[in-house]
Amino acid sequence: MGRATCLSSFIIAALCRGRVVRVPTGTLVRVVGTELVIPCNVSDYDGPSEQNFDWSFSSLGSSFVELASTWEVGFPAQLYQERLQRGEILLRRTANDAVELHIKNVQPSDQGHYKCSTPSTDATVQGNYEDTVQVKVLADSLHVGPSARPPPSLSLREGEPFELRCTAASASPLHTHLALLWEVHRGPARRSVLALTHEGRFHPGLGYEQRYHSGDVRLDTVGSDAYRLSVSRALSADQGSYRCIVSEWIAEQGNWQEIQEKAVEVATVVIQPTVLRAAVPKNVSVAEGKELDLTCNITTDRADDIRPEVMWSFSRMPDSTLPGSRVLARLDRDSLVHSSPHVALSHVDARSYHLLVWDVSKENSGYYFCHVSLWAPGHNRSWHKVAEAVSSPAGVGVTWLEPDYQVYLNASKVPGFADDPTELACQVVDTKNGEANVRFTVSWYYRMNRRSDNVVTSELLAVMDGDWTLKYGERSKQRAQDGDFIFSKEHTDTFNFRIQRTTEEDRGNYYCVVSAWTKQRNNSWVKSKDVFSKPVNIFWALEDSVLVVKARQPKPFFAAGNTFEMTCKVSSKNIKSPRYSVLITAEKPVGDLSSPNETKYIISLDQDSVVKLENWTDASRVDGVVLEKVQEDEFRYRMYQTQVSDAGLYRCMVTAWSPVRGSLWREAATSLSNPIEIDFQTSGPIFNASVHSDTPSVIRGDLIKLFCIITVEGAALDPDDMAFDVSWFAVHSFGLDKAPVLLSSLDRKGIVTTSRRDWKSDLSLERVSVLEFLLQVHGSEDQDFGNYYCSVTPWVKSPTGSWQKEAEIHSKPVFITVKMDVLNAFKYPLLIGVGLSTVIGLLSCLIGYCSSHWCCKKEVQETRRERRRLMSMEMD
Repeated sequence: MGRATCLSSFIIAALCRGRVVRVPTGTLVRVVGTELVIPCNVSDYDGPSEQNFDWSFSSLGSSFVELASTWEVGFPAQLYQERLQRGEILLRRTANDAVELHIKNVQPSDQGHYKCSTPSTDATVQGNYEDTVQVKVLADSLHVGPSARPPPSLSLREGEPFELRCTAASASPLHTHLALLWEVHRGPARRSVLALTHEGRFHPGLGYEQRYHSGDVRLDTVGSDAYRLSVSRALSADQGSYRCIVSEWIAEQGNWQEIQEKAVEVATVVIQPTVLRAAVPKNVSVAEGKELDLTCNITTDRADDIRPEVMWSFSRMPDSTLPGSRVLARLDRDSLVHSSPHVALSHVDARSYHLLVWDVSKENSGYYFCHVSLWAPGHNRSWHKVAEAVSSPAGVGVTWLEPDYQVYLNASKVPGFADDPTELACQVVDTKNGEANVRFTVSWYYRMNRRSDNVVTSELLAVMDGDWTLKYGERSKQRAQDGDFIFSKEHTDTFNFRIQRTTEEDRGNYYCVVSAWTKQRNNSWVKSKDVFSKPVNIFWALEDSVLVVKARQPKPFFAAGNTFEMTCKVSSKNIKSPRYSVLITAEKPVGDLSSPNETKYIISLDQDSVVKLENWTDASRVDGVVLEKVQEDEFRYRMYQTQVSDAGLYRCMVTAWSPVRGSLWREAATSLSNPIEIDFQTSGPIFNASVHSDTPSVIRGDLIKLFCIITVEGAALDPDDMAFDVSWFAVHSFGLDKAPVLLSSLDRKGIVTTSRRDWKSDLSLERVSVLEFLLQVHGSEDQDFGNYYCSVTPWVKSPTGSWQKEAEIHSKPVFITVKMDVLNAFKYPLLIGVGLSTVIGLLSCLIGYCSSHWCCKKEVQETRRERRRLMSMEMD
């Protein structure tokens, strides 16, 4: 078998690398009545998902009897069937390859050897398929009990000592050790107090470490079988039910085993709370400048060695736990006094403590509290608090003559429009009892006008502290920093608030609150009184701004070349001190192909009478438009030497501006006038343009000729009365999907302008006749292919002698193809290749000839040989 080839389970795991069954090594020791658990697992198992296990038992000197199985129901012997059914013996699977044997209420007959085996399904046996462990069963010889029955109940005061005892002894024939643990139960929670391990070491529980090291909590042995828990100073946390837990241990082959554990209820400890009360007078009234004397009387049921700690605190509120309370004086447990200025703390006896405040003032009005703590001495000169109490508040009122005064608010400036200034004056009158140690400050508030019964809260604009520090509210902070809100104090009894530019949102009710501040002993100021003024309503009716612009043409219209004049009359309503800016716009008629229905800005005049040309791009007529201010509400526009292209609808766009903060302006309203139309009723010629080329397809390097031909329909014109601006464009693609590129242009004065290009071909543009213009591309390149067209702007001389610009016209495109000359493309490379080959061949022959003739020549001297004839054989 596999065990024959492997000496032990360890050697099997290390060398055989087969299946290995393992149970605990050594001897398991249990006490009668306890539970026995034997784990068994298989290593290096790669079979089914769950491994099957069989357990067998052998008493000392007998053969093994089937005990339990995980897969065969009829495996156990009849002897153990009843215990299996009662659940005293059961198998619990912990993993696919591990199982535990549980035997509850172990009996002496359960002592023996237990074998765990697994059935073999392998083709060849390799490894260990079973393992055995020995179990010893001892009689229960451990006796644990309390020092008294039933468990007593101890009632203690905090700080008093107490002791608890329990007895534990074992009469086991084997050498066993006892371990002991003290536990305290308080409701569902349990805590470990102090433990003595089976190795003789002490381990304090969580929270008891410091008390154990200081000697406050100890564990001693009394006699041979008694264990005493001693607590020198009881704390409130020590209350609860105490248990003594004893466990018995044995050492087998160097390993410790816990063979049983017993627990017993020892006692219930009740910590009685310390009675402590502090009493102070309920209400006290004292005149300003006098002394305040308060007494704190302490009541307690403790008469042992305790020390009190007394502290007096002050708060504006009747709750000492709220923020803002401050400590006035404190007497610690060593009878040392710590107090603030003008405050003293003393005690007549151990139960009465006095607080004395000299020269009281208004700031001393409030609530006083007496805090008392009792401290009990602990182990090693330590102290711990056993009780504390806080008295009910003692209300102290300081009587004094507060200043009497009235506050009036009036509006010295009321706005009639938005952006007008507003000025309010808050005045203090009828002042009485106002001494030198009283000063006045002001707070400004705003409240929106009520439109319904809803409550509208007030918004703080600004507040002034007793040290004249001004703080802004959220509503006014930014505007005050910008200088729009101004808060000032012009006289001792007058405060002013000014809004430089009142907006619609500023309409509402305003009121002021004047506060009286009294100077204290430490030169600080304390607010003593607030007086509210009646609100002042700032309001003006809101009406929409009205701006009307009427345009008219003073003179009847004319022919092209004359002067066009238009006047615009402006009227406004509900606009404060308006100034006007004017913008002249022109809307081209639908028939204008260049920009249909497009509105152009021509010239403008701002509110400061500064004239600016907007989109007037005719360089030859820079001075041809004039916009001037005739009166405050009337403007005149003139356009000299009008062209046919000037036809359209002309309007005045007027904006009204209101002054803001002196030199600034605010836009109030904008309006557009009625249109004035310029329409030239002419029957002039009609121009058309077309492009023609005799060379639509050329070879690279050839000349491309393109003719732009202009035709005139209608009235005949003298060639001297016509001029043209001609521009050539190209779209270098097979379609018209790309943007056109300007090639060259020739204006009516004969000036040619050519655009720069990135390839070598050159362009030339000339006028070959009155109505024909020739574009030539010299040395054409592949990039010159594409659609070419011309754009023509005719100029016609009017009867008045001025030149009129006609509408721009475009020709249809002509596609030009540039081909490559294959023969010419390869001619020069072939000639150069043949020439180079010939030269290289001749050079190679020359080099070879020279090398063979001069460099490799050798002189060979032939040895002269004698010519002898062979002798005949017969001569021998």
